[in-house]
Amino acid sequence: MVVRDEVRKMKLVAPQVAALSNEARCAALAKIAEKLVEKQDEIFAENKKDLAAAAENGVADAIVKRLKFDEGKLRDVVAGINQLICLEDPIGKVTLDREMDEGLRLTRITCPIGVIGVIFEARPDALVQISSLCIRSGNCPVLKGGKETTYTNRILFGIIYDAVKEAGFPDGCMLQVEQHNEIDELLTCDGLVDLLIPRGSNAFVRYIMDNTHIPVMGHADGVCHIYVDKAADIDKAISIIIDAKTQYTAACNAVETLLIQRDEVLKTNFIPRLITALAENGIKLRGTKEVTDLVDAYYEREAAESKNDSEDGSLNYESVDESEFKEYLALIVSAKFVDDVDEAIDHINLHGSHHTDAIITEDAETAERFMQLVDSAGVYQNCSTRFADGFRYGFGAEVGISTSKIHARGPVGLEGLVTYKYKIVGHGQIVADYASGKSQFHFKDL
Repeated sequence: MVVRDEVRKMKLVAPQVAALSNEARCAALAKIAEKLVEKQDEIFAENKKDLAAAAENGVADAIVKRLKFDEGKLRDVVAGINQLICLEDPIGKVTLDREMDEGLRLTRITCPIGVIGVIFEARPDALVQISSLCIRSGNCPVLKGGKETTYTNRILFGIIYDAVKEAGFPDGCMLQVEQHNEIDELLTCDGLVDLLIPRGSNAFVRYIMDNTHIPVMGHADGVCHIYVDKAADIDKAISIIIDAKTQYTAACNAVETLLIQRDEVLKTNFIPRLITALAENGIKLRGTKEVTDLVDAYYEREAAESKNDSEDGSLNYESVDESEFKEYLALIVSAKFVDDVDEAIDHINLHGSHHTDAIITEDAETAERFMQLVDSAGVYQNCSTRFADGFRYGFGAEVGISTSKIHARGPVGLEGLVTYKYKIVGHGQIVADYASGKSQFHFKDL
């Protein structure tokens, strides 16, 4: 397959897809949900091939978890499709309606972006979510999934493509590429592909950004923070931190760094609870020396009181410089102390990835300052960073999370997949009359 030739055909098909009615697009989604349930046994059988290959090739456990497509994943993607069907149509919204002069009317109307290339990690449920969002928003997707899910992606794409064609979509409205070298070919399709959305490692996203002239939307990494303020409810803090680290460790919205206010009450009451919780959940701590000194002191007291120096069940920890803090996507968390919320804000804005960051506090004023000044796509108070997700936001699903400040930011759902065009309807007006003063603009919003 020559990717450029197929994408050129898709570029001509894209306006036909954009013109499909809301009813037609919803009917296509309903057909997809029906077919996925109907063919679930075939999907699960293909997924087992991918899982077997992963086991044979020694793929990391965190990635294997992403590869699995079972009854639970099927239930989730079908729920996402049904949620998308219920959402308001993103196309054809009038966002500006203005009379420029008598008989000269300007409107701004939302419309699909067009041809969207999405290169995503080894998650078969991502293929369903991305396809569904593109169909609902009237876009034509070019899909490249991870090689680890080759069999699952192939059957899912076939089911979805057949379903939309049955629902009246034109041939060539979707395209799947499978070979790694086809990514480089796709990157050269500027003028044919309107937007690229890469999902993967920092290095991979940077590679995409540096090797194409096509606009790229997304984020390179997810260094998410939780700041524990001196006014934090400790029970909440522990529960939130453990959820944010363990609920889906390999996700880009999992917490990677803890910032803890330098407060004696927190050192006395929170740190011991944190040490125990991290140890119980198999989480390794990479802390600054100030943090690990407290851990050392905690275990020295424990040993003295129990007269037992066994390390069974104790926390795995090491002292590191904060310059070594990074995105782990594993059961590892960094930690450092800060003087106050302002130092936490500065640390996040300088060293974070502008993805999702949270504060744990019962002080409304401190929380408001944090949420106002932290420059991230998502800022939370007293809840897990794992809420940064299109489905949890009620978007139905997401094509990815953007840390950009242009066009779309945060979880990118339907609204992030539409742009707009301006329409003017006149009655023979010409600019020369306005330039000469013969006619004048009389702007009035309708």
